[in-house]
Amino acid sequence: MREKAQRLHAQQSRARLVRRIIIGLVAAVAVGSIGAAVAYAVGSSLSKPVLSPSGMVDDGVTVDVVAPSSADAGAAATPTPTPTEAGSSATPDPEATEGMAAPTEIHIYVDYLSAGASEFEKANARQLAGWIKEGAVTVTYHPVALLTASSNGTKYSLRAASAAACVVTYSPDQFFDFNHELLTDQPEIDSDGRSDVQLADLAVAVGVQDAKRVRSCIEDQDFVGWAKDATARALEGPLPGSKDLKLSNEALIVVGGQAYVGALNDPAEFSQFVLTTASDEYYGSTEPTPTPAPPAPDATKTPAS
Repeated sequence: MREKAQRLHAQQSRARLVRRIIIGLVAAVAVGSIGAAVAYAVGSSLSKPVLSPSGMVDDGVTVDVVAPSSADAGAAATPTPTPTEAGSSATPDPEATEGMAAPTEIHIYVDYLSAGASEFEKANARQLAGWIKEGAVTVTYHPVALLTASSNGTKYSLRAASAAACVVTYSPDQFFDFNHELLTDQPEIDSDGRSDVQLADLAVAVGVQDAKRVRSCIEDQDFVGWAKDATARALEGPLPGSKDLKLSNEALIVVGGQAYVGALNDPAEFSQFVLTTASDEYYGSTEPTPTPAPPAPDATKTPAS
């Protein structure tokens, strides 16, 4: 009985040893697999280059093509002083364009989750389109991502800015419409926002060219790295066209180098600000013609009696 018990004990000991060895091997393989996966993911993210969109200058896209329906409403007032306003003849020479004011530069910084940016777009899109059509202003949109943390972890602001850059790169004529839809049909803050597939669907809905390439760019988040860097550059400043302005909020409008601080949802107030800025630019750059002084009397001549 003792021998039989000893043999049974030896068998059990060997079985426990084998189980420990097997468990150890399985654990080692699992840890190794996880480590390899993490290393691959980190290595891939580090090796993936930051792609830059084309068709942008200073991280912004200047809109010069708008849908006819957007411009039909026109603007409340054209913010371009004319030679007549500057005091020249009522009928200027058509060939004399030197007296005309240059278009006023408007830079619009938009976070696609910003309620303020949405308000501004809804109130001012038509008059902006009218001014663009008339050549009175140049409008440059700058997609930024300040509210990335306000979408339940989906980083909607960042992905939407990246999607806008995809449209600029592959279908620039549709950017104005895509930008308008993103802002006017905007998800609520602290919601998930649109998925990448839904962002691509929206781009297709506004009629982008090369829809397949645009969709791939949006769903692969090709310009997410650029959107991060562009936001950081805007926060650091100075902003294009200004001396010392920095991005201070998620809905910033800069007109002629001056930040607009009026109501975002009041097109009349914004129109007046643009008109005033355009006038200041024109008169500040126009030097008055000096009035010739009368000739000094000749001291050698004797006055007639």
